[in-house]
Amino acid sequence: MAKKITALVFLLLFSSLAAGGRTKLNWVQEFDDNEDGICKLMVETQGYTCEEHKVTTKDGYILSMQRIPTGRAGGGERNEAKTPVVLQHGIMSDASTWLSNSPHESLGFILADNGYDVWLANVRGTNYSRGHISLSPDDAVWTYTKRSNGRDFAYDLPASLQYVYDQTGQKLHYVGHSLGTLMAFGAFSRQEVLNIVRSAALLSPIAYLGQMPSPLARAAADAFIAETLYWLGLNEFAPGGGPFSKLVDDICNKQVINCSDIMSIFTVIRHGTIEMYDYGSEDANNEHYGQSTPPGYNMTSIPDDLPLFLAYGGKDLISDVNDVQTLINTLVDHDPDKLVELYREDYAHLDFVNGVNANQVVYNPLMAFFKLN
Repeated sequence: MAKKITALVFLLLFSSLAAGGRTKLNWVQEFDDNEDGICKLMVETQGYTCEEHKVTTKDGYILSMQRIPTGRAGGGERNEAKTPVVLQHGIMSDASTWLSNSPHESLGFILADNGYDVWLANVRGTNYSRGHISLSPDDAVWTYTKRSNGRDFAYDLPASLQYVYDQTGQKLHYVGHSLGTLMAFGAFSRQEVLNIVRSAALLSPIAYLGQMPSPLARAAADAFIAETLYWLGLNEFAPGGGPFSKLVDDICNKQVINCSDIMSIFTVIRHGTIEMYDYGSEDANNEHYGQSTPPGYNMTSIPDDLPLFLAYGGKDLISDVNDVQTLINTLVDHDPDKLVELYREDYAHLDFVNGVNANQVVYNPLMAFFKLN
């Protein structure tokens, strides 16, 4: 019962805060146990060519990536040299988030149809990134390691981007949403992957969460709900599933979505800025980091000439307008010609990836930004 109550609170938290009126909540995906990959289930069914790829991180995790090399119409020939774009999903999700609406509403398909070489990334612990070179998903050591030292930041993103660069021989554009922006800020502030990234479009950017307006979200973070989920054994869980009771059972019993992502987000909420995982005590932090508090990431160390596209919404109760403004203030020395801001008063957190009009009000400006960089 404790498992169900905790998971229920957490899902209510994020589903209620994230979705605006413009978003289709297509979270009920009936392929948890299907051995076919995202290509076969979501891309080829829409008439697109798709390739499944595997990426091995420095610490041995095997991540899945999907490549859409050409559009269904107007996307150019397969062997034509195209600029690669990597899409990194947000919290409680996987690469399917970029494909869940119709082809003319989903960014993954839109980019392919506009001549880009599209690569979809999945962080460790998600349904199709559960492999390891020596450990099984049910191995307790692996479960523990997944949250150690912020390795989603330290290993997953650089490995995925380097793989795309090695496969294509071209510098790439990056698009991140929510957690995907957090991962990018961590990498960029550590001066990683900058030599292979042309630009970064960050939707619902998360670098600061000190002014998050939702009392429910802050209470959940302060109560360490994510850590409770971890210690209850809910290290991966599903984003959807049918009737409400079945959904909660799925969360408690299936292994689909990575809960270590959630711990990273709640650490940011509690401390207000990007830090590595907080182990909850000075002794534990000293054991892992050599200091009593988690190390932070310095946003001012991001190069001033890195092209950035920041899109945020007035109805977003996770990536709050005031926190985004704090981020923008830290980028005060950024080259103004390399920093584009897009503000939508009517947009909530999920509208940037699932909004039915995002193709017009977000994705068209995003692609215009790409063309300039």
